[in-house]
Amino acid sequence: MRPGNVALIILIVVVLIVVSQSLYSLNEGQQAIITQFGRPVGGAVVNAGLHAKIPFVQTLHRFEKRILVWDGSPDQVPTADKKYIWVDVTARWRIIDPLQFYQSVKNTRGAQARLDDVIDSAARDLVSENILIEVVRNSDRAFPVDIDKLEGSEDMEDARHQITLGRDGITRKILESASVLMPQYGIELMDVQIKRLNYVQAVRQKVYDRMISERRQIASRLRSEGQGAQARIRGMKEKELKQIQSEAYRRAQEIKGEADGTATKIHGDAYRVDPDFYAFTKSLETYRETVGSNSKMILSTDSDFYRFLKRASPR
Repeated sequence: MRPGNVALIILIVVVLIVVSQSLYSLNEGQQAIITQFGRPVGGAVVNAGLHAKIPFVQTLHRFEKRILVWDGSPDQVPTADKKYIWVDVTARWRIIDPLQFYQSVKNTRGAQARLDDVIDSAARDLVSENILIEVVRNSDRAFPVDIDKLEGSEDMEDARHQITLGRDGITRKILESASVLMPQYGIELMDVQIKRLNYVQAVRQKVYDRMISERRQIASRLRSEGQGAQARIRGMKEKELKQIQSEAYRRAQEIKGEADGTATKIHGDAYRVDPDFYAFTKSLETYRETVGSNSKMILSTDSDFYRFLKRASPR
């Protein structure tokens, strides 16, 4: 290869390197600042497109325009009613002043550290100033259970507590408190939410045991009420059954009395029609019932027992 061609290639490479170091582009979701020997020069570059800088001397620092998410670590916090809980908070933020952002926190990692300090501190303060039911609930909507059944339990006080601030109100106050400090970092804090609440492990089992005990008390009360209702129903059943049996026995006796009266009347009417024949048939019934095949009787000749036999004449 000729020396002239080598020199041309080297020149082209140098020009390309210089151009690549002199020009840069930003898309719609980016913004940037330029530093020269570690110090910012000029203002923030917020417009998308192709831009220029001094090569090898100035350095480009890109930052996001889009909304970013901060997710804190769960923190153990005591509430105003001395109940220890884990509080897990999340937030959304964005960079509104790239120059201030770079000068105060340098990059996103530094911003996350500042957000950890500010938001976690505000969350601890607000949660510790309120009782647990305020942190958990948003409104005074009615409980799906009968509050009277919680009488005597620790849940009754929470169920009857009037919500004054609520979970939404606490998160708004956390946002307001943390937002005051954010402009000095070139950050706008847009939203804060309590992602998760839970008892600490040392307290959780005790809470579960108390909940089980209270539910067992409610179940025992319901069973007792059911047994009382069962006893009342059985008592009413036995009473009604005895009334029915008594009425049936009375009616049966009435029917038997009427039948006996009718039978006696029929016998009387039959006796009046032919007294001798009636006496004769009754005597035959008496013979059949009293005299058996192995029976022996000693009677006098003038006994009335065989008077109809004595009257009978041989054929």
